[in-house]
Amino acid sequence: MHSIHLKPKEHRRIQKGHLWVFSNELRELPRDIAAGETVRLHTHEGKLVGAGFYNPNSLISFRLLTRGEELPDRDFFLRKLTEALALREKVYQLDDTDAWRLVHGESDGLPGLIVDRFAKGIVLQAFSAGMDLHLPLITEILQELLKPEVVVVRNESVLRELEGLPLYRDVVAGSKTAVVQTIHDAGITFKVDLYEGQKTGFFLDQRENRRILRRFSKGARVLDVFTNDGGFGLNALAGGASSALLVDASEEALKRAERNAGLNGMDNFSLMAGDAFDVLQQMIDAKEQFDIVILDPPSFTKSRKNLPVALKAYKKLNQLGLKLVKNGGFLATASCSHHVSEEDFLQSIHQAALLSGTQLRMIYRNSQPFDHPVLLSMPETGYLKFACFYVTR
Repeated sequence: MHSIHLKPKEHRRIQKGHLWVFSNELRELPRDIAAGETVRLHTHEGKLVGAGFYNPNSLISFRLLTRGEELPDRDFFLRKLTEALALREKVYQLDDTDAWRLVHGESDGLPGLIVDRFAKGIVLQAFSAGMDLHLPLITEILQELLKPEVVVVRNESVLRELEGLPLYRDVVAGSKTAVVQTIHDAGITFKVDLYEGQKTGFFLDQRENRRILRRFSKGARVLDVFTNDGGFGLNALAGGASSALLVDASEEALKRAERNAGLNGMDNFSLMAGDAFDVLQQMIDAKEQFDIVILDPPSFTKSRKNLPVALKAYKKLNQLGLKLVKNGGFLATASCSHHVSEEDFLQSIHQAALLSGTQLRMIYRNSQPFDHPVLLSMPETGYLKFACFYVTR
């Protein structure tokens, strides 16, 4: 097994629990080691740190999996996947759901790996060359642990290009006819397409935040922007909303939302396709008003250098949304951009309130659910911001 060494003093962050080593932190970048190969990491003085995956083609040159003499072999992966499963079964044992994130990358000690479970289906994503090489082994172990009907690999993220990896999707185990799964979450049924749906098929990270809307949805007229599969809007309807307008740029997403509403016997909703900023402005011009406005956009930036542009977008989006909230209504708004801190996100909303002539009282804020744990030593594992505001003029 090859060994690599850190530059002087570059071991401190790793020793505090971080799992990445960047290319400029290594003493040298060996080119005779294949991308994804397992290597041992040493300090500059030669002390063994542990073992992990090396990639000479990536800015993140090394991802630590084990410390000391342990190697990331089959026993290691079995233990880590079993531990991850045990956590989810504990936190969701009394919950009405059969869909959750089984592995949240670095937070579960498996850097570069995402595993989502949807009823009897499993979706895998690998963001590192090393984890990519181990997908067959991981699939084998997951089949032993969960006996799924289907295992789908959704390796379509542009983050893979940073590792020099191809983009693709494939059914790697089980029946292709099982890629559409029916899941249940807090009394609502969703059809999830694990092969064609966005990301891994369904956004699991807003689970608790969707449910909170039920508390103040009774009799409300609701606007759900970036609805995707209808998660927020359908939860509002389940809470007694009088109507919900579901908006998305994707016609396919709206078809999925319509199908999901039908599965739950809901008919007091309408659909609108279009760019969110344009649609919101058109509604403002038409003097529309809603009791609840929900804004759950995709990430506005994938890098820190674009942060100023992203913050302007959040300010503009929330300014438009606030203009549509009735006096005494609610704004529910989110950001999934890792590079946008909660402080910056809330500041952009405050600026939006000033520009829209509204006063905001935050009644609820949250981040990621139990199945998306945050590793304190790695801020990179936290990304979701969510808040609800009582809006007055």
